[in-house]
Amino acid sequence: MEPSAIVLILAPIFFPIAMKLGIDPIHLGIVMVVNMEIGLVHPPVGLNLFVTSAVTGMPLGATIRAALPWLMILLLFLILVTYVPLISLWLPGLLGMS
Repeated sequence: MEPSAIVLILAPIFFPIAMKLGIDPIHLGIVMVVNMEIGLVHPPVGLNLFVTSAVTGMPLGATIRAALPWLMILLLFLILVTYVPLISLWLPGLLGMS
């Protein structure tokens, strides 16, 4: 699903639910953005894989193999940010936004 469509369709649905559960809106937004990026580089339908393959001239299989380490880093980051909200909230808290 296109990231802008995800934001327009799902964010208004998830926002009130997150508020009822006590989830910070900044944290929710960061988790949603990281999930959308994982979707864009995740085979077999990741749009960024096709774009990268076309721009570099690499075959799609080679592009997927090259993207796998980055995908693993994104998945690790998603796990950390999801279960340790302080990671995504320390800077907004420092700036008085959260």
